[in-house]
Amino acid sequence: MMKIDLHVHSKFSKRPSQWVLQKISCPESFTEPMLVYNTVKAKGMSLVTISDHNTIDGALEIAHLPDTYISEEITSYFPEDGCKVHVLAQNITEAQHDEIRKIRKNIFDLVAYLHDEKIVNIIAHPLYAVNDRLTINHFEQMLLLFKNFELNGARNDKQNQILTQVLKQLTPMDIERLSNIYDYQPLFDTPWEKNFTGGSDDHSGLNIARTCTAVDNATDLDDFMAGILNGKSRAVSDPSTPQTMAHNLYGIAYQFYRNRFNLERHTCKDQLLKFLDHSLMPVSNVNNGLMSRVYTFLSKRKNGREDSKSCSMKDLIRKETERLFAENPDLMNIARTQANKVNRGASLEKQEAHREKLWFDFVNQLSNKVLSHTGDFLLGQASGANLFNIFQTIGSVGGLYSLLAPYFVAFVHFAKDNEMNTTVLNRFAKYKNGMQAPKSRVQLGHFTDTFYDVNGVAQTLQQQVQAALKNDKHLTIITCDARAGKTGHGVKNFTPMGVYEIPEYTEQKLYYPPFLEMLDYCYHQGFTHIHSATPGPIGLAALAIAKILKLPLTATYHTQFPQYAQYLTGDDFIEDLTWKFMIWYYDQMDQIYVSSQNSFEELTERGIKAEKIRIMPRGINTEVFHPSNRCDILTSEYRVNEDALKFLYVGRVSKEKNLPLLVDAFKTLCAASDKVHLTVVGDGPYADEMKEMLKEYPVTFTGYLSGEPLCRVYASADLFVFPSATDTFGNVVLEAQASGLPVIVSDLGGPCENMLDRETGIIVKSDDGGALLSAMQELVINPWLRSQMSKRARAYMEDRSFENAFIQSWEFYKEMDTPASMEKFSKAV
Repeated sequence: MMKIDLHVHSKFSKRPSQWVLQKISCPESFTEPMLVYNTVKAKGMSLVTISDHNTIDGALEIAHLPDTYISEEITSYFPEDGCKVHVLAQNITEAQHDEIRKIRKNIFDLVAYLHDEKIVNIIAHPLYAVNDRLTINHFEQMLLLFKNFELNGARNDKQNQILTQVLKQLTPMDIERLSNIYDYQPLFDTPWEKNFTGGSDDHSGLNIARTCTAVDNATDLDDFMAGILNGKSRAVSDPSTPQTMAHNLYGIAYQFYRNRFNLERHTCKDQLLKFLDHSLMPVSNVNNGLMSRVYTFLSKRKNGREDSKSCSMKDLIRKETERLFAENPDLMNIARTQANKVNRGASLEKQEAHREKLWFDFVNQLSNKVLSHTGDFLLGQASGANLFNIFQTIGSVGGLYSLLAPYFVAFVHFAKDNEMNTTVLNRFAKYKNGMQAPKSRVQLGHFTDTFYDVNGVAQTLQQQVQAALKNDKHLTIITCDARAGKTGHGVKNFTPMGVYEIPEYTEQKLYYPPFLEMLDYCYHQGFTHIHSATPGPIGLAALAIAKILKLPLTATYHTQFPQYAQYLTGDDFIEDLTWKFMIWYYDQMDQIYVSSQNSFEELTERGIKAEKIRIMPRGINTEVFHPSNRCDILTSEYRVNEDALKFLYVGRVSKEKNLPLLVDAFKTLCAASDKVHLTVVGDGPYADEMKEMLKEYPVTFTGYLSGEPLCRVYASADLFVFPSATDTFGNVVLEAQASGLPVIVSDLGGPCENMLDRETGIIVKSDDGGALLSAMQELVINPWLRSQMSKRARAYMEDRSFENAFIQSWEFYKEMDTPASMEKFSKAV
């Protein structure tokens, strides 16, 4: 068997296609031809060739060595629209190269010339849009133009799999159909039979021969090329990932700066620079000549004491890198050990894979630390309304973006590949009984920051996980919480890289998610939709991931953060600033799900288009919350007077829930009746103050309850009171009614839309203590009305099962995949 990497670049490939390299005026490769030769031979390839873009200079530089031949990668175009394609021409002469240069601009002229000269030619990465103009029509024309197709080692492996599936099922009828459509006849025999080759498409020296072409029983170059033409070749590959592509981009950029400043002449003992050299240079090219100029740039310290919060992004990255090396023995080992001694005894391929993973871990940990610092500073300035510092900090984050840009570019390109994959499969599945088009099965990544909290949103999400498992729906809750224990099926919890505690809201913590880890996870899980249940840091991660992976993005609007901000700070400016952020965030969504008409109107009044918003069906587990749970738990465990009329509040104990109104109303109620009792289930920043104000009154504070104890407390009470005007839904109102309790709610927010006024309870004017007191008094003195409302409340909830509501809401995601919806989404992208 003979093996050749048919697609390798050297320093003679000058013009990069990636903007991240164009931005720094960097060529697309710095690999010396001699390094290509040595690496290829070290990896067991039979022959060596270099296929640079539109030049054979690299191949000529090693042409005097044994086991070499000349190739190039030709850039050509479809004449009608300028769609760029790349063609590999194997085993050519200098004279043929000169002729190719003259006619390469027109793909039809080029193919005709290569055919006449009997030059083995291969269409490289045929499903990759080089200049973003590639369509399914271009691909169909490639089927007529080319016999040999490359399975590219730098592209998405799914793309190679789909290409193989489509090509292997071609028939004479397919070719005839395409020939009639495009008015072109193939220049070779049996055009429905395609041949496969493999090439690494390496530009950095880091992945040479990771993918290659093998031909059994070949003994020389002529046998090898004949093997390709006779369909005996096959691609041998270690599949590429976005991490592989990003590692290449980092390597090219690093080699550019190393070469530009001729820094090999300078030596020092800096561990970071040794690590960079060992991580981003080809294995056989690493030496101990390190870069004093870069060292000076990274190590330069400001005079005097540095402020860790206000230092520049460059300084922050430097400081966190030093700390990271001190904390991570694996990285320290790379820095201290020559690359060819890392993983002593391992093959070159395993060493390169190991370096790729270590580099991802390094960038991930470094960006996590820097983002955590930046987030703390940004939120701290926001709480103090220091706008100048906010904008200054946001501007400096551009430095961090530059650090992560190669990963963003890589994931974007792999996601773009998936779009073309789907298009090709859909087109050819029309004509094939045996070919499977992509399934329209929804796979939802649902981002939230409140899965482990004790509140209605968290409980709803936990029930959704169970409903999804029961009904065979692919739902994964993605969260980031330091308090999380074991996670079961359908839940992925990431360890937060930092936490910010809101000064005015000490129980509410903002966890900073590890963004690169989340991005990598979502890519490999193959999500079809992303949903955000929060506009916080985790929601921002969901937004960025959906944009990078080109996925439909939806969100739930279930918390009135601007009103919370006003309650907590008393500052109208902060409320207005929060609204501006919220409207910007939700305006990025393809669809927004709200729990009530009130929330719908609130968002549309603020400028969100009505067609983006859908009212989401909500339900309750009517078997868990049931009047049959009534027992003596309040009298036996919490010592509530058996003869008292038992009021109940369940929820966060905080001022934004309008609990000061409840305190005043209940005090007045007690003055008129000694047969009432209030039980408060929950906790929060207002709890201590509320306990102090009601210490002389018949009030019980249970703290947080869940599960069976909570259900029993609900059913054992007589009335439910929930004065909040800031809840978009109020799940507790459903739980109370399902348990057979009449409810008293405010006329603002979602709760009033989830009960029947004067049938299952009473709606009162928000922020009106007198109205609240009047409703409480009416139900105290009218037992017949309480009884009727209790029966009606239970009957009203029996038609709102949680499982039915979940299945209805799941259909919303499937509707987004209809042709009209996807066309709208594609245009938006």
